[in-house]
Order: sequence, then structure tokens, then C-alpha cells
Amino acid sequence: VTVTYGNLTHLLRTFAERLKPTCDDRLLAVTTVAFDIAALEIFLPLMTGARLVLATDDEHRDPLRLSRAVAEHRITLLQATPALWQSLLEAGPEDLSGVRALVGGEALHSGLARELRARAREVTNVYGPTETTVWSTAAPLDREDRLNRPPIGEPLGDTRVHVLDERLRPVPAGGRGELYIAGAGVARGYRGRGDLTADRFVADPFGHGGRMYRTGDVVRRCADGGLEFLGRSDF
Repeated sequence: VTVTYGNLTHLLRTFAERLKPTCDDRLLAVTTVAFDIAALEIFLPLMTGARLVLATDDEHRDPLRLSRAVAEHRITLLQATPALWQSLLEAGPEDLSGVRALVGGEALHSGLARELRARAREVTNVYGPTETTVWSTAAPLDREDRLNRPPIGEPLGDTRVHVLDERLRPVPAGGRGELYIAGAGVARGYRGRGDLTADRFVADPFGHGGRMYRTGDVVRRCADGGLEFLGRSDF
């Protein structure tokens, strides 16, 4: 996937405005650089003046050591997949009350959302494919209904989302449809794969010009305007 400097800058500026990290914040980078979400962990602290702490190989492999690193370095920002968060919570009783948690990369179930919300300072469920530059939507898990069925939330920054049927018509509120993403995060396409790029990156017919990405994810628009992930359209 060819992601541009402008795409990445949009992501970083959006999270800088949303999280407002300062020199007192410490972000623990736990993601391999082969995974796109590592870009936020590495570059956001460098952009905002927060402190970047790199997890060691041993800490990557051992949730107990990683949990201790969170306490030792007094981490205040941590991004991880639900699987890693589950391992951290099971590893030990280290205090997470000062940690703002970003959860993404996999579907988040209610049980983990509740346990994490009870222990962390705040929890945000984030969603996005690589093709729209890491994260495109976010949902603070700050209400009971959001803990029951964690949504993937509202669009971030200059991102637009459309829930459409097979004819690219908007689906009424509460209905199921495929999620299309437009805006500043949409990548150029697949390097050397013009056919696949044309299939997944399609013209945006809603008056904004440009293109939108067909995610293949089935969602429902919630009453508050946020999005609930339901599954894949191709499985």
C-alpha cells in the first residue's frame, strides 16, 4: 500500500489534537514496525515532545515483563491490539490508572472493554485499514452502552465515512451496509497492482471529489452517529 507523507501527517496531527500529548507523557511502543500502527507509536511522541519508550524484545515476548515496563516507566499512553491488552491484564496487577489506552487492530469484545475501562484512565476503541492510513474512526468507551457493544466510533480529522448498499446508496440509520472511507487518509493504492487499486479505491460520488476506499467491512450506523462493526462482506 502506497501511503503518502500527507496521509501520515494527517494521522499524526489528528491524534496530536485529540490526545494533546505533552512533555510529561510517556508512550510505550510495543508494535513491530512491520505493522502499520507502529507509525503512530514512533512518530507521535517525536512530533509532540512526549517521551518515546521502546519495549525490548524480551518485553515483547513476555506480557509480565511488558506489564512491569508500563509501571517502571510510568507510561501514560499505550496503543495495543485487544489480544495484547488481554495478555497485559492477565499478566499482573500493575497499576494502569494513569494510562490512556488505545485499542485497535482486532474486534474488541465487551468483557475486555469493561475490564480495561475499570483499570485504565481512559479507553478509546480505534479502527482503520492500512489503505486509509492506520486509524480512521475512534470511539471513547465512556458510556455504559458503549461498553456493552463497543463501537468503532466516529470519523477522525478530515475523514468521511459512508455506509452504502451494493449500488452505492446510503443505508438508513440502523441498517447494515458496507463501510467506505474517504478523506485525507486515503492512500494512493496498491503499488504495482493497478487492477486491485481500481477495484478497491473507487470514485467518491458524494460531492467531495477524489476517491473512497471500499473496506469490505459490514457496519451499522448507531443512533448517536457512530459505527458498529458487524463483520466482513466477503466471508
